[in-house]
Amino acid sequence: MKRILVCLIFLLLSTVRATTVSAQSAQPDWKTFDLETMQHFQTLLRFDTSDPPGNEKPAADYLMKVFDKEGISAKIVALEPNRPNVVARLKGNGRKRPLLVMAHLDVVNTDPRKWKFPAFSATRDGGWVYGRGTVDDKDNVVGALMTALTLKRLNVPLDRDVIFLFEAGEEGASRLGVQLMANEHFADIDAEFCIAEGGGITRQNGQVKFGTVQTMEKIPRGIELTARGISGHGSIPLQTNAVVHLADAVSKVAHWRPEIRINDTTGAYFSRLAAISTPEEAQRYRDVLSPDPKKAEAADTWFLANEPRHASMLRTSVSPNIFNAGYRSNVIPSEAKATLDVRALPDEDPAKFLEEMKKVVNDPTVEVAYSSRTQRPTTPVGKLDSEAFHVLEANITKHYKAPTLPTMGTGATDMAYLRAKGIQCYGIGPALDFEDGPLGFGAHSDQERILESEIQRFARFNWDVITDLARAK
Repeated sequence: MKRILVCLIFLLLSTVRATTVSAQSAQPDWKTFDLETMQHFQTLLRFDTSDPPGNEKPAADYLMKVFDKEGISAKIVALEPNRPNVVARLKGNGRKRPLLVMAHLDVVNTDPRKWKFPAFSATRDGGWVYGRGTVDDKDNVVGALMTALTLKRLNVPLDRDVIFLFEAGEEGASRLGVQLMANEHFADIDAEFCIAEGGGITRQNGQVKFGTVQTMEKIPRGIELTARGISGHGSIPLQTNAVVHLADAVSKVAHWRPEIRINDTTGAYFSRLAAISTPEEAQRYRDVLSPDPKKAEAADTWFLANEPRHASMLRTSVSPNIFNAGYRSNVIPSEAKATLDVRALPDEDPAKFLEEMKKVVNDPTVEVAYSSRTQRPTTPVGKLDSEAFHVLEANITKHYKAPTLPTMGTGATDMAYLRAKGIQCYGIGPALDFEDGPLGFGAHSDQERILESEIQRFARFNWDVITDLARAK
């Protein structure tokens, strides 16, 4: 009897072990996975979720229907009925803190006259998928969706909960999306790591060059210059003309180059970029890191003229974008105003920067002040030595055979609100052609597109990243 009992226990343990190993090693049927990726991608693209005016509900309802069918726990969180967020969760054993995967459902609006194919048709043509949202941000939506569905179907054991947040309002109404979730429903999304948009893979001449993972981002601020003078008849020019004083102030600010400040992320970015560049390019990327100010300034000058995105990564940047003055051609206005788009380094002291700009303007008739633009939080930086970064780097190598460059976003993402809550956030994205931006096919462009093969590769990349971080070991 004892021998029979021992045999039964051994058989039971062997079965459990075999089941566990099978679940841990299970892989999707990639052909079916790719077909379903495209089906969901096209369906999501066909929902007009333009923001403004904002109507994420059709896409959110679709996701809820899919999750319900698959038995995945999901719910709606919303401030406004047509602007919902979807939160889905796959439970783990709790050995590790949760992983949050985030993507936004809204897209920027379009000018239909400028599209080769209708913006919400999800037309497939010549190996490309055309439509608003193909690269911002329904690519991340479908990558997250396919991973959630596949984890559930294969019953993959998890060491941590995996949370999927499909948010509203990223393109202009974050109070309805990430701010609502971070400020009022944080328990639903609290996690150790977050994976969202903000990075990507750069292809040039059809070949992958490198991948980027966003580990930090600049903080947007607005500054207004207001010049005041004496109003009068345009036939009598005045030295107090507010337009003249404002124009002079804007010119000074536009030609001002705030100091270069390199951080861990930008230092690693330029160092790794130098390692994969031509000798001439590599020298500039190394020079900008040089302690010799003349070398750094020469490289910066070249960037300003030829690679302005790199120049913006070196400092707090200022771009004069709006100029308001006058109401009649024969009246000298008493007031003129310019609005500046400031993108501050995360460690920038706002008060100190404002004082520096006042010194640059150096005109008592021009007021320099921060505008009432919504203030985003100052955030910590995603660590380069974390488990999440190492997994991302390994999978960029695996899927794209390319080096990984940590990057500081010069724009803004919703990850800022999560970083402020202590979540380590990392931005990713699919492979895009370097040539597509200048051709008008990039994010927010008059047209938008992605290669079919690249959206499928990106979905597979998502699967590997998320399972590597969450699968039970």
